[in-house]
Amino acid sequence: MIMIGAVGLALIALACSDAGQGEPPTIDAPVADDGLVALPEREGPRRQTTGTVPHVQVDPVTNPEVDAELRRRAFLLPGVEERASIRSLPGAVALWLSDDIELSRDDVLGGAREFAHFHPDGSLHVWLPVDRAIEVDATKWGEIHPWANRDGFWDGVVMVYVPETTEEIDIALRIIVDAYNFITGASVNPEQLR
Repeated sequence: MIMIGAVGLALIALACSDAGQGEPPTIDAPVADDGLVALPEREGPRRQTTGTVPHVQVDPVTNPEVDAELRRRAFLLPGVEERASIRSLPGAVALWLSDDIELSRDDVLGGAREFAHFHPDGSLHVWLPVDRAIEVDATKWGEIHPWANRDGFWDGVVMVYVPETTEEIDIALRIIVDAYNFITGASVNPEQLR
């Protein structure tokens, strides 16, 4: 018997869809009843990425002020340190949980304390609950990492596309906070990070 997880089913649905029809396929994946705020659908077309590793956005519209504000607010999370990423390309900046922060899901991070990282263009990878990762993909805020479903790689890793406006900072920050709360068991509200 072959077992396919939620991400596997989502990837199969994407592969079996009409890929050349202009609008990207959507995944009908309800968010688990876990207290997470539902994400609105991102307007406009899905962003373009390499679709492989290195997994980077190929069409970023980087706004330096938006990027700086998102990073400023993300690093207000308790016990989060700014470090060079150990999981990404040179120039990527990790959101690293300090040693005094207890991890409730250390199995997700594979022995590291990096739960997200910013790429130089402002896109980022985050480690989320699998249902939330599917929702991020379905609402076009990002996409599931191409290594999902590989042994030793967490299925809930997503790339969050480069936030382009100040309004999009709140959604990107919400996703980062969801990852933080998932990994640490905390209940930080993104509104506290101003």
